[in-house]
Amino acid sequence: MSMPIPRPARGDVARDLWRLLEPIHAVVYFAPEPLEEFRAAGYRGFWMGYFAGRAAPLGSVGADVVHALFYNFAYERVSRAVPAAWSFAPPNEALQARLRGSVRALRRALGPAADGADTARAAELATRAARSAPFEGRALFAANRSLPTPQEPLAQLWHAATLLREHRGDGHVAALAAAGITGRESHVLHATASGIPRDVYTPARDFNEAEWTSTRDALKERGLLQDDRLSPQGQQLKAQIEERTDQLAATAYDALTTSETDELVRLLRPLTHAVIREGDIPLDNAMGLDLRESLDHL
Repeated sequence: MSMPIPRPARGDVARDLWRLLEPIHAVVYFAPEPLEEFRAAGYRGFWMGYFAGRAAPLGSVGADVVHALFYNFAYERVSRAVPAAWSFAPPNEALQARLRGSVRALRRALGPAADGADTARAAELATRAARSAPFEGRALFAANRSLPTPQEPLAQLWHAATLLREHRGDGHVAALAAAGITGRESHVLHATASGIPRDVYTPARDFNEAEWTSTRDALKERGLLQDDRLSPQGQQLKAQIEERTDQLAATAYDALTTSETDELVRLLRPLTHAVIREGDIPLDNAMGLDLRESLDHL
């Protein structure tokens, strides 16, 4: 009989599964098919489609709610997209567009494997984890959890990946807030730790040189940065945030046994590698995920 995952390993399991599930979800932001679907629904420009698609489970919300839950975007960027998006197409149309486009993108990347038994089994396991995850205090996850579960396996896998990434994301925001790191500071902290070029954040998160510099200066004043690297204090804080994020995310997998979790990792690995190798998702990105590491170590 399979035993529950030992608690010391739970955070590691959650991180491995994040590396595997995040690219499956992230086609909704980078692949051409979802962008086509958002345009067809009536949304204008990439960012209106982005905010409409991700915020749609919340209903016709405005900029304050989206800014609070998404945490790390410039308010000006959010307020240009919502609530104006809902005058072009209602949330239900955004939900349909993001699912259709994401499934189309995954089908292109996976080829025959999209309809295979392994994909169906991965969808089953990931859905069981996602549906069992605690949702108290996790507003964005709870909103997505309230949506119907798709029946088609590939759509179900994308939906489960979305639930699990928003579950993790809500926990990550809580860990950042508890550590006293704002959403904008989190980008600078992560970029410094990972070596991601600053210019990645110019189009992705609307950082100009002045804001980037002032945010770095604020982190330096707190002793978290030294020149172009994290200070020992900064390294410790960053490690604590990541560890706490993993611990909070791991609660989603309590419903799976050790053997089922291992099976999910095994089934997801070739699917995720195929998605990454398709090339839609940039290797240097603002999601906080190192895709090279996903390819090399999983």
